[in-house]
Amino acid sequence: MACMPVRALQEIRAAVANLNPEEVRAAASRPLSIGLLAASDAGFEAMEEFFLPPEKISERRRLESSALLHRAAESDLQDRFNLVLCEQGLPCPESAFTFYRDDPSRTIRDILAEHPDLSLPLARNFHAFRQPVVDRIIHSVSRDNALFAVVTALPDVIPSLIELPWSIGEFASDTAFITINQIRMAFLIAAASDKPVGYSLQKGEIATIVTGAFGWRALARELVGKIPFGGGLIAKGGIAFAGTYVVGAGLDRFHRLGYGLTRAERRESYQAAFERGKGLVELVLRGIRSRNAA
Repeated sequence: MACMPVRALQEIRAAVANLNPEEVRAAASRPLSIGLLAASDAGFEAMEEFFLPPEKISERRRLESSALLHRAAESDLQDRFNLVLCEQGLPCPESAFTFYRDDPSRTIRDILAEHPDLSLPLARNFHAFRQPVVDRIIHSVSRDNALFAVVTALPDVIPSLIELPWSIGEFASDTAFITINQIRMAFLIAAASDKPVGYSLQKGEIATIVTGAFGWRALARELVGKIPFGGGLIAKGGIAFAGTYVVGAGLDRFHRLGYGLTRAERRESYQAAFERGKGLVELVLRGIRSRNAA
């Protein structure tokens, strides 16, 4: 047992060589051009304020991102834009999105559902998209780690249910995979937060993730000890979800406010996320049992 952390660290070091932050930087820097359709100046101004709220972004970001927005007419769209937003009440061209002035979160959900490939550049350039995109990153990586944590028990089933960033064969331990996936999450959250991305630029965040990977084991054992016999697989997935979720929440807080979660906040967040993770794994396993019984 004493050499287990050494082996896991060796696996982490080997896998890091295949984890390229440049891919994240390139995705976040993808060029954007957004067309706006409105019936009046007031309609255009409402959409521009949605994208560029003056009280929430720096003047530098406002100047850079304002160049991505274009007041347009329906007659000159012609595939010029990655996205087109249309003032509510106007007939929307095909593939355009309605801007719901009284419910902008609905507009954000519609866009991200249709264009997940644009999530990083949208979050990097436009404050309104930042928190929804970061929340999606945290949940997605937490989900992947939860499901990976039960791969060893269901090797022929789980890999077909999720898209993992690496081959399962590269990892001998859950700790190595989960840790590397958390480092990938750190890159994604930084990019979405319009912050520098890279190993040298995020040394503190990455060191915290790697050292914390082993610290979570003590809490994991404490929680598993309270679970009735037979619930180990679900608990294992719940712990992987919760540990990843808390790392993501701390990174989110750090990039937004300059400091992370307190010890009490981490424990409280972990407990809540642990229940969410167990519920997710239970649903997956229930679906597998139903399919096998059919």
